[in-house]
Amino acid sequence: MAFDGIFLYSIAQELKNSILNSKIEKINQPEKDELIISLRKDKTNYKLLISASPVYPRINLTNLSKENPMSPPMFCMLLRKHLNNAKLVNIRQLNSDRVLFLDFESKDELGFNSIYTLIIEIMGKHSNITLIRERDNIIMDSLKHLNPSFNSFRSLYPGIAYVFPPSSNKLNPLNYTYEDLHSFVSEKNIKIDKNFPSKVFEGISTQFSKEIYFRLALDNLEMCENNLQEINRKLLEIFNLVKNNDFYFASYENEKGDKDFYCIKLNNLEGFSIEEYTFPSNLIDNYYEKKDKEDRLNSRTSNLQKLINNNLDRCYKKITLLKNNLEECKEKDNYKIYGELLTANIYSIQPGDKEITVLNYYSEDEEYITIPLNPNKSSSHNIQSYFKKYNKLKKSEEASTEQINWAEKEIEYLQSVLTNINNLEDYKGIDEIKKELMEAGYIKFKKDGKKKDALSKPMHFISSEGIDIYVGKNNIQNDYLTLKFSNKNDIWMHTKNIPGSHVIIKSTKEFTDKTLIEAGNLAAFYSKAKDSSNVPVDYTEVRNVHKPNGAKPGMVIYSTNKTLYVNPEEPGIRRIV
Repeated sequence: MAFDGIFLYSIAQELKNSILNSKIEKINQPEKDELIISLRKDKTNYKLLISASPVYPRINLTNLSKENPMSPPMFCMLLRKHLNNAKLVNIRQLNSDRVLFLDFESKDELGFNSIYTLIIEIMGKHSNITLIRERDNIIMDSLKHLNPSFNSFRSLYPGIAYVFPPSSNKLNPLNYTYEDLHSFVSEKNIKIDKNFPSKVFEGISTQFSKEIYFRLALDNLEMCENNLQEINRKLLEIFNLVKNNDFYFASYENEKGDKDFYCIKLNNLEGFSIEEYTFPSNLIDNYYEKKDKEDRLNSRTSNLQKLINNNLDRCYKKITLLKNNLEECKEKDNYKIYGELLTANIYSIQPGDKEITVLNYYSEDEEYITIPLNPNKSSSHNIQSYFKKYNKLKKSEEASTEQINWAEKEIEYLQSVLTNINNLEDYKGIDEIKKELMEAGYIKFKKDGKKKDALSKPMHFISSEGIDIYVGKNNIQNDYLTLKFSNKNDIWMHTKNIPGSHVIIKSTKEFTDKTLIEAGNLAAFYSKAKDSSNVPVDYTEVRNVHKPNGAKPGMVIYSTNKTLYVNPEEPGIRRIV
């Protein structure tokens, strides 16, 4: 993933062409490390996303909408105080490094026009966003504070002067001379290989370095210092593409799932499928959005997933112990036979006998068996002892069988919750799953005094035949859809013996197998088997679906069903949001 200084340069050119001289209308901070700034220019609205995520840092125009926290974070409040209605008067980059400056003109506390600069550092785990006053270079605040104990080179916190990130001392690929290049290569004794461009020039990623070397090799250039002048001519040819804004925005993916993107065509990625884009912001939005969203949801649900996995482990261990107990209970019939054979031969037992050999008339072969006896007990006590063992093991077997049944149902439920977590689309769904787990007894109820939010609605799709299809996002919604929302003639669908969402096809109009298959794909896609093939999906009328007494949310039984098989894929039918 190559969000390097060159790609940032292409982003900067797009921003200059679109939002330069725009005015800020709103500033939000939906994530702890992410800002969305709403701007307006020439009666057109723009949204600028700035992320200091340690995994997916970026800056780009976006169409994404995110839910904001009830109380804005302090950094967001400070930006609103100083930048609301501010005008974006300049966009500049630190040479070709991954640092971008957004200069805003705004009135200060005394009513005078001042320039405030928002500094965006796109540097992996060291990414940051800082607001400074241009006139004195004083930090007003940073998204992430750096103290001397944490970073010996620079500190970032309110009230001190802003210090630039450590310089790489490499050459700027957009502004250098051949003499600069020759001196740098000679002094550093740099070998001319596939890493040569990234070792010499600032802001060039490993992937772009490989592409440059690939193009040099295509021209059959001799890769040595003696041929540096010819190599430089080719380098200038490539760098001029950037200086002239002759970009090629595309993402790349191969059959193994390896992905990449860049603003210059990557000819070295042979066998990769290419998706082209007009603007770098569209490329970044599509490339990062899904993965970033998944990672953030995983981060916020890590405690829930840990809770569920711990309970699953408990259930699996419990079943293992219970099955071992059932193995021991298989001996119970032998103890019953011993008791009955001893009863039939009670007068043959002599005081102090340690065993007795009797005819086993329960066996087809009628062989003789030897039964152990306790010499310190009477014959009747020995008989009662065997019958007690039999009754104890019989009760234990019944209890173990019942407990295994309950444990398997609990596993089925927990797996369904885990599937719902993996299918989450927003943070509100996390709260609903927490509520569900509270009602199921896995989380203690907390009285926080907050107003209860309205539950989100199930997913609503329209089939290609115009039929309404509804899909539950969690088990509470599954119960609502199946038991309250639907009528008896609606069609209910669910993956066969696989955790997943309940799907309801409304029977308000006639439909064909086409709608049935589309709904079946939804049931498979929003299930644990979404990455499998030939997934069985059961369907029946809602009248045939029932919820047993005491069953956990989303758990139902059904009859008179049919089964269809589908290969899950991203839903292609229209979704009503």
